[in-house]
Amino acid sequence: MPAIVGVAQVITLGNSSVFHIGDVYKIMPFATAKTFSGAGSFNTGDQVDVLNRMSSTNTFDPDTVDQNISLNM
Repeated sequence: MPAIVGVAQVITLGNSSVFHIGDVYKIMPFATAKTFSGAGSFNTGDQVDVLNRMSSTNTFDPDTVDQNISLNM
């Protein structure tokens, strides 16, 4: 079904961003990233209260490849 889209203002897009309006056949990533963070790392907002007794982040990853993007063109 066709999409009817009004005005869209884009200020910035990152290097591996996807900006999608309307119908699309396929969207595939051209970059991947892996992020390690501890408990409460990505909390945002007013008056965030995080109570962590012991927090540790396991960064051991035995996989060689997590997501193959070599065929995404």
